[in-house]
Amino acid sequence: MYFYETMLHSLNEWLWWHEYWLPPGITWEDMKESEDIHYPQPQDLLLSIPCALLLVIVRYVFERFIALPLGRKLGLRDKVRLKAPPNPVLETFYSTHSKEPKEGELISLSKQCNLAIRKVERWFRYRRNQDRPTLSKKFCEASWRFTFYFISFFTGLAVLYDKPWFWDHRECWVGYPQQPLLPSVFWYYMLELSFYTSLVCTLPFDVKRKDLNVQIVHHAATIFLISFSYCANYIRIGTLVMVIHDAADCILEPTKIFNYVKWRRICDGLFLIFSAVFLITRLLIFPYKVLHNTYYYSMQLYQPFFGYYFMNALLMVLQLLHIFWSCLIIHMVYRFILCGTMERDLRSDTEESDQGEEEREQMKEKEKNGTMHFSSITNNSCIENSGAPQLKSSVHLTNGHAKDR
Repeated sequence: MYFYETMLHSLNEWLWWHEYWLPPGITWEDMKESEDIHYPQPQDLLLSIPCALLLVIVRYVFERFIALPLGRKLGLRDKVRLKAPPNPVLETFYSTHSKEPKEGELISLSKQCNLAIRKVERWFRYRRNQDRPTLSKKFCEASWRFTFYFISFFTGLAVLYDKPWFWDHRECWVGYPQQPLLPSVFWYYMLELSFYTSLVCTLPFDVKRKDLNVQIVHHAATIFLISFSYCANYIRIGTLVMVIHDAADCILEPTKIFNYVKWRRICDGLFLIFSAVFLITRLLIFPYKVLHNTYYYSMQLYQPFFGYYFMNALLMVLQLLHIFWSCLIIHMVYRFILCGTMERDLRSDTEESDQGEEEREQMKEKEKNGTMHFSSITNNSCIENSGAPQLKSSVHLTNGHAKDR
């Protein structure tokens, strides 16, 4: 028992060694609080756990009693999906091997189940459709995120508009690290940290997208960034990062909402606004206001230390994610200019109806028999008004964004 306590004490001392967290010449003794001056304390972050659980409950109530009825009033209706009949053999293969079996696997499964290959294919199609999120689920999730980002963004503006570092980023380092923690900034931090912690808790139940791994990296980097910036008193930089990110997010979610209810013109207009705001804030303002500030200007005042390298490493991870999502957005804008409507979200699986699957099967049969007409090939093509060559068919956006902190 004594050895265990000694080991924990040594580990705690090593973890909170002042040279990791503070600039050279500053120790934790210099960060002691008084009645009038309060500094960030690591134990304060524990408050985010119950707050995150509270947000999960609030989200459930909001989606169940506000977002879902609102979607129905706006005419949102889920497609009727046929359920796959119970089949233990196919279900086991679906869960453990593949959701889209190859031709050889289909033949093997049809023999095991004593079913025609066409029926096995149809079973897997129905089963895949069952796992796809419904339109109502997407609408409720987007509504909740829009509500939070809207509140968070304007809360950030209200907290920061009279702060000197909001207008002059060099003020982030005046008196650092002995910068008192203001109550408004503290609760703004807790709001953001609690939200991203709640997103990690609900990630298994949220809409799955193709960039799920990127989302996990983003959420982890954000939580580490908020937590570390709080402990090392990078509060001023942290508030700038949060308000810059929320600027585009509170436009992104209504873009998805209007897409789900098929208000195409409003959706397309918001998509262009979102694209402009995202690219400006993430590729121009963020590098200048944050990266340049933390990488170069801070070194004019302080020597490098571990916290400097770690903080900038997290910020660079965020910037790499910004570049990744910016490429997707630019591609979608390019397709929008060519086709005149917004392309499907490149991050999401395409919503496919049972009827669409049947039509594709019939199309394949026609191709095999050599009876498919030229008009069938070009029926859904996106053609420019200027008479340019035909492009591949453009599918409407399924979940409305190219991005999801």
